[in-house]
Amino acid sequence: MYRKSSLYSCFFLYIGEDVKPFTPEKTKEIVMSLQQPAVFCNMVGDWPALHWNAKHLSAVLGGKKIQFRIGLKTVDLVPQFETKCSYVKATLEEFLAWTCGQPSCLSGPFSSYEYSKHWAYADYKYIARIFEDKPEIFQDIRWSDFGFPGRSGRESTLWIGSEGANTPCHLDSYGCNLVLQVQGRKRWHLFPPGDTSFLYPTRIPYEESSVFSKVNVANPDLKRFPQFKNTTAHVVTLSPGQVPFTYKLSITLKILVLLVPRHWWHYVESIDPITVSINSWIELDADHEARVEEAVTRMLVCAIKSAENPSDGDLWLNPTEVEATSHEINLQYLNKAVSAYFQCPKGSVSEEAHPSSAAAEQRTSPSCKRKKGEVGCEPESCSLLTPEFGFSTFQAENLQRIPFGPHLIQVLPQSQETSSMGAVAVGSDSRNLLHENEGGHFGKLHCASKQLLISNDCETPAYQMDSDSSPNASQTALSTNDLLDCLVNPRVISLVAQLLLDRARV
Repeated sequence: MYRKSSLYSCFFLYIGEDVKPFTPEKTKEIVMSLQQPAVFCNMVGDWPALHWNAKHLSAVLGGKKIQFRIGLKTVDLVPQFETKCSYVKATLEEFLAWTCGQPSCLSGPFSSYEYSKHWAYADYKYIARIFEDKPEIFQDIRWSDFGFPGRSGRESTLWIGSEGANTPCHLDSYGCNLVLQVQGRKRWHLFPPGDTSFLYPTRIPYEESSVFSKVNVANPDLKRFPQFKNTTAHVVTLSPGQVPFTYKLSITLKILVLLVPRHWWHYVESIDPITVSINSWIELDADHEARVEEAVTRMLVCAIKSAENPSDGDLWLNPTEVEATSHEINLQYLNKAVSAYFQCPKGSVSEEAHPSSAAAEQRTSPSCKRKKGEVGCEPESCSLLTPEFGFSTFQAENLQRIPFGPHLIQVLPQSQETSSMGAVAVGSDSRNLLHENEGGHFGKLHCASKQLLISNDCETPAYQMDSDSSPNASQTALSTNDLLDCLVNPRVISLVAQLLLDRARV
C-alpha cells in the first residue's frame, strides 16, 4: 500500500571532521551490495563541494547561460513530463533574481513565467560540461571516499531548482545512484523494483535508460491507475548539513548522502525556494544486460513510432534525445551491446545473484505482492550483488552484515519502522504531500481483490469487457502507445533480451 514514512531521527556519536565512519573499501562494499535505500551520515564533511550553493555557483559560472526546464506548480492528475514543459536559457544570477521577485526579471528570460505559478529546474547538468573551462573544480567532489578512486565532479551531475521543481517518477536502467544535498531540501519518494507493475511503466516519452511511470505520484489518479494503491513508498527528505534534531540527546547530524539502489523508482521534489544537489551514477555488472534491453527497447519504440502518422502534440521523444535513430543504427547498437555483454568477465552473472526489476516482479504475485551509459565493459565492480527484491537466505545474511547504525540509516516504509538502532526511517516532517483518495487510506488489496482483465503489467485497456465478453463500444480504441506500453514492458523486454543472448551463445 502507498504510505509515507514518518520522521525518525538518527543520531551519531561525535567524531572529528577528518574521521570517516567507514573506510572507502567498506563503503564501496555497502554501496555495491545493499539493495534497499539508505542514508550515509558523516562521510563528506570535508568536501569543498559543500560550498556549492546557488550564489557560489553563480559567481563561478559568471555570465554562462544554462538551460532551465519550466513547469507549473499546479498539481494535475498526470505527470509533468519534460515534453510538456517550457525551456529557457538563463544565467544563475537571472534565476536567483527571479526566485526573489526582483524587477530585473520583468524583461529577462523568466519574464513570461510568474514565480508564484511556475518552477524552474536546471536538471541533469553534467559538471564536466558546464565547468569544462574550470577542471580544477572537479576535485571539490570526492567519491573516492565511497571507494571509487579517481571519481570526482567529472563523473557527476548538478541539479539546481526552485520550490516545486520535480522529476517525474521513473527508474534508471543503469547503475545505482549516490546523491548529496548541498542547498535546500528535496523530498524523495522511493518505490522498490517489485512495485513496477503497480506504477504503470511506460517508455513514452522515450529516453534511453529511463522508464517512466504514468502515475503522478503527487496526485495519483486512482480511477485510471487503481493498482497504485498497492505500492509501498519509502519517503525521505534530504537536507544540507548541520541539521538539528533530537534522539534522547541534543545532537547534530552531519551531511547526508542518499544511496538509491538499482531499479528503485523515485519521484523527487524540491520543497525549499532554492535547492542544489549533486549525484553520481555508479556502474554495475548488471548494466551490460540492461544495455541489451535498452537496445531492444530503442529499436521497437523508434520503429513503431516513426511508422505512425505524426499527430499534433504527440511528442514521444524526450528532449534529452536528439533525434529518432534509424533502424540500421539501432541494430548496430544492439549488436554492440550483445558483444559487450559477452566480453565482460562477469557477463554471465546469474539472475539469482543480480536480478533485474522484471525478475523482482516475477517473484511477486500480481495481487498479493511482497544513466545513461555507453556500451562497454567498465563496471566499477565485478562483485556479485544481492537480490533486489524478495527475501532470500543470501540476502538476509547479507543484510545482517551491513553495519546499520548511527552512520548508515535504512529508509524504511512505515510498516517496517522501528526505533531500534540501525533500522530507522529518515524522513521529513509529519506533513504528507501525497493526496489520498477522498480521505481514504491507501490500503493493500487483498489477494482476492479484482484484477485487470488482461494483466496489471499495462494500464487498464482502452476498452473494458462486459460480462458477456464483448467490447464496450463506449470506450475509445487502443492506441499505438497502448501497444507499446505492453510490448516494451520491462518484463517483456527482459525476456526478449534473454532469448537474444541465448541465441547469441549458440
